[in-house]
Amino acid sequence: MVQLQPSQSRQKSLPTMYDLPSEDPEEPGLVDEFHDVQPNLLKNTCQSPNYSQKDYFIAKDLNLYYDSEHPLWYKRPDWFLALGAQRSTNQQELRLSYVMWHEVVAPFLVVELLSPGTEDEDLGLTDRKHRKRPTKWEVYEEILQVPYYVIYDRYDNKFRAFVLQSGKYEELELSQGTLWLEELGLGLGLWEGSYEEVKGKWLRFYDAMGNWIPTPEEKVEQERQRADNAEVTIQQLRDRLLQLGVDPNSLP
Repeated sequence: MVQLQPSQSRQKSLPTMYDLPSEDPEEPGLVDEFHDVQPNLLKNTCQSPNYSQKDYFIAKDLNLYYDSEHPLWYKRPDWFLALGAQRSTNQQELRLSYVMWHEVVAPFLVVELLSPGTEDEDLGLTDRKHRKRPTKWEVYEEILQVPYYVIYDRYDNKFRAFVLQSGKYEELELSQGTLWLEELGLGLGLWEGSYEEVKGKWLRFYDAMGNWIPTPEEKVEQERQRADNAEVTIQQLRDRLLQLGVDPNSLP
């Protein structure tokens, strides 16, 4: 029986994130560059109007320890969002891993990026019959009961979304290729463009008006363009006044 919240006396004897870091010499590095770049875009565009940024936690490639009865068991989502789990503002207290018996708050949304070696497990097609530990699908669906589970395959440029209904995942029909998350006040969709100088189709968040949430770099560029446009408009007005024989510098 999986226990997410053990008794206080038992919790004191359980390992913490300092004992359970995500660094593992037997499992070095990321799978590929895509698994680094895509989660960055998700993080940079996940700007919920319903929550302050201090009131949710975002992680990529971070060990998620889920069973206090088996404290060394973990899964490592490519990206996840936990609403109500606050991010530390102290550098020395930044999480080394996400330990459920200390966090209590389970992820609200998990995103897995398909790889040839993990595709079957990501899609819930693996059989636990000959395995001691639960599969990734079982952890998300049955143990943590993550409300939304999204899978993206960059090779066919499609993503699939599952919502937890009566304790089981039901695949959603994404007729427009988008997923609206009411509680978050944001939607998730595929955007075609260049991110970190890499062209392709990327998962990113959009707002209630259907506008893509800009990244910090895009915001800077938008402000620069607005400033440039304002300067052009002012110069055009000055030129027009001069054509009319009016010195712009003489105006109050």
